[in-house]
Amino acid sequence: MVEPYNPIVVKDQASILFEKALEKLREANNELCRPEEDVVRSLVCSNAHAAIENYLKGFLALHGTRMPEDAGIDALYQRCLVLNPHFEEIHLSGFDCNAHKEESRFRNEPSSFSRCFDIADSLDTFLRREHVIA
Repeated sequence: MVEPYNPIVVKDQASILFEKALEKLREANNELCRPEEDVVRSLVCSNAHAAIENYLKGFLALHGTRMPEDAGIDALYQRCLVLNPHFEEIHLSGFDCNAHKEESRFRNEPSSFSRCFDIADSLDTFLRREHVIA
């Protein structure tokens, strides 16, 4: 059964996702602010990955678009791009840290995890500039 579109519920769902995204972005930033030798790279990457995913899901929720729960970042991004062509300003190239994959936790070089953070930060900036989030 498909639930009827309710703009209040949609906005609440999107707000929750945006709040989670900002929380994860802050956690990644806090980790990056530590002395370099103390930075846990997998933590930066996993938090940045979660922020990116939640920003994209929040945007889609705001537009009443549902994606499969297991949809990857690329699929979410492509759907966002269809809804708002300005998403082309956000470049996912270099997003290969795969923070969610156990076998990749030792492969994350500084450029990889900082690139993950840069993408998450760019999404935050973009959504604010587009007046999607305040």
